[in-house]
Amino acid sequence: MANDRLTGNLLRVLPEQPVGGDEPIPAVLAAYTRDLVLSVEQTLAGFLDAEVAALAAIDPAMGGFAATARDCVLAGGKRVRPIFGYWGWRGAVGDAEPLDTVLPALATLELLHAFALVHDDVMDHSATRRGRPTAHVAVAAQHAAAGRSGDSGRFGEAVAVLIGDLCLVWADELLARSGLAPERLLQVRRGYDRMRVETIAGQYLDVLGESDPQNWSVDRALRVARYKTASYTVQRPLLFGASLAGVHDDAPLAAAYTRYGLAVGEAFQLRDDLLGVYGDPRTTGKPAGDDLRTGKPTALLMLARELASPAQRRALEGSGSVSTEPEVARLAEIVLDTGAVGRIERMIDERVQEAVAALATVTIDETARTALFALASAATDRRA
Repeated sequence: MANDRLTGNLLRVLPEQPVGGDEPIPAVLAAYTRDLVLSVEQTLAGFLDAEVAALAAIDPAMGGFAATARDCVLAGGKRVRPIFGYWGWRGAVGDAEPLDTVLPALATLELLHAFALVHDDVMDHSATRRGRPTAHVAVAAQHAAAGRSGDSGRFGEAVAVLIGDLCLVWADELLARSGLAPERLLQVRRGYDRMRVETIAGQYLDVLGESDPQNWSVDRALRVARYKTASYTVQRPLLFGASLAGVHDDAPLAAAYTRYGLAVGEAFQLRDDLLGVYGDPRTTGKPAGDDLRTGKPTALLMLARELASPAQRRALEGSGSVSTEPEVARLAEIVLDTGAVGRIERMIDERVQEAVAALATVTIDETARTALFALASAATDRRA
């Protein structure tokens, strides 16, 4: 995939068009996105096919298990993390460096993402992901259909944990295949390891919040967004890309990426909070209102409780105990009436503006700057 082709595609200003079936992305990025996503998909498919074959040679059942893990990785998605990783790298090196050297590293981010999603779905008891059964649900169904002994649900959860673990190991293996000098790869690994630690820390805070929602707060919900989403969705992939180019943590570009990444990442999660209540399941691939059913202490729900009247607050305290569609719809209406939705929309806009400002003065490849400006909007103004 030639860099000059990417540049031409990126700067071609056309009306919005859908990309990959997920959502409209400004066509200034559309052709580029198709090329990069295709390259990442091909890298992942080639790597995973070989890994599945190696495990199948041990035992046919291992091959089936590995194939399920592979399917979790290749089941779709926006490939947001490799996209941000690419532009983090491109912002530092310009258009002179070949992509092949860093493509395995960029694809690594999708294996890390698969690990996080599979484990997250087990912890959240989620039934669907991207419009399909989640890994633990699919494996449980296979267990039941085969007539095996034991509890199918418990089996599905146990295997899903192993699938997530396998994706994490595969991520390490694929990263090591990048065509980087050993000292450069060591620098990249330091940031990569920090990203993984922060992801797990954010996930822990998320689980903790669900166990004590009455004592949670907007500030703490935003902290969860910062570590669970912003860190490994935008900020760390950008810094990961910069480290692939040899940019050190104390460089001005790294500081700009950090500021941009936190702002866009938090806005990304705030948009997810809104979609979790008001999104169209046909687009999001998940049932609407799940956060209200579980009482998940998102920034949206915490803000609604802060802004609510006494009567509204009493009703919102019932979130987590509702089950019927009318009950969920009523709670969603109350959240809207508190003004929390409008406040969250303003918070998203403020963060996008902060991200744009972060890149306005730093020295960076101009094509990358244009792409990151557009991605700040595309990642936060979406329907899925």
